[in-house]
Amino acid sequence: MNPARGSLLGIETMEAAEILRLLKFARRMNPDKPRPLLKGKRVLLLFYEASTRTRSSFEIAAKSLGAHTVLIQSAGSSIEKGESLLDTGYTLRAVGADIIVIRHPNAGAPYLMAQHVDVPVINAGDGLHEHPSQALLDAYTILRNKKSFKGLQVAIVGDIFHSRVARSACHLLSKFGVKIILCGPPELVPDIATTLAPGVRVTRHIEDALRGTDVVMLLRVQKERLAGMKIDLPEYIARYQMTPARLKMAKKDAMVMHPGPIIRGLELTSEVADGAQARILEEVHNGVPTRMAILARAMGKMR
Repeated sequence: MNPARGSLLGIETMEAAEILRLLKFARRMNPDKPRPLLKGKRVLLLFYEASTRTRSSFEIAAKSLGAHTVLIQSAGSSIEKGESLLDTGYTLRAVGADIIVIRHPNAGAPYLMAQHVDVPVINAGDGLHEHPSQALLDAYTILRNKKSFKGLQVAIVGDIFHSRVARSACHLLSKFGVKIILCGPPELVPDIATTLAPGVRVTRHIEDALRGTDVVMLLRVQKERLAGMKIDLPEYIARYQMTPARLKMAKKDAMVMHPGPIIRGLELTSEVADGAQARILEEVHNGVPTRMAILARAMGKMR
C-alpha cells in the first residue's frame, strides 16, 4: 500500500518545485485570521517523544484551519501497555482520524504507518532520520529574511550526527544549490556527513565555517551525550560556542537560527540568543503558518 496522497514523510524525496509551492502557500496562512480549510476534520497528534514547539504549533495550526485535534502520548495510553505502532494506527483510523501527525523514536516509523493506514501521515520527527516540518519552517524563515536561496552559505554547528533537523535541512537546502558547511568535533560531525547531500562540506574549525556565511544554524548539544562520548564540555564550549565575537566572522547581516530548545551558555551565549541577528523566536512563530500549509496540503487544499 502506497502512502496516502498528502503525506509528508521526509524532505529527501520532495522536488524543489513542490517545496517552493508549499512555502509560497504558507505565506497565505495566518493563525490570527482562521481559515476553515479543514472544518470538521480530525487531526490526531501521536507523540511517542516529548515535544513543545512541534506539538503545540501543529495543534494551533490545525485549530486555525477549523480542525479538531486529539493528543495521544505514549504515557497513559495503550501504547504504554505494549500496543504495536500499527495497531495504534488502525485504532486512530477507526475512531475517525483524517490526518495523523506522528513523532517516534525509531527511524522509519511514519513510513511504516503510512503504508498501512489510508489517511495522510505527517512525520513530526522519526529517530535520527528526518524532521521535515522543521526544515520547511526553517526554509520559510530564511526566505522571509533573504531574497532567495541563490548564492547563500549556511553553517550548521553542533551535534550533526544525532540531528534529524540537520539531515532534513541538508536535503532541503542542497536542492537549491545552497553551500552547506557542517561544523563540530569529529565525534559529532564525522566525515561521512559529507554524504548527506550534494555540496556539503565538513570542518572542525568554527572560524572556517563562519567566514562568508549568511545563515548560522545552531543545534542542540546534550551534556549527557557529550559525557558519554568522552567529549570535554569546557573544551566544546571554548571551540564551538556561538559568541558575539565569533558571530562577527560571518557576514554583517548573517542570521542566527536554532530549532530549540536552546541551551544558553553551551551552544550560544545570551548575547547572541537575544541579539539583533537572532531569528530563533521567529522560527517558532513561523512554525504555525508552515504547519498550517502542511496540514492543508494533506487534505488537498493547497491551491
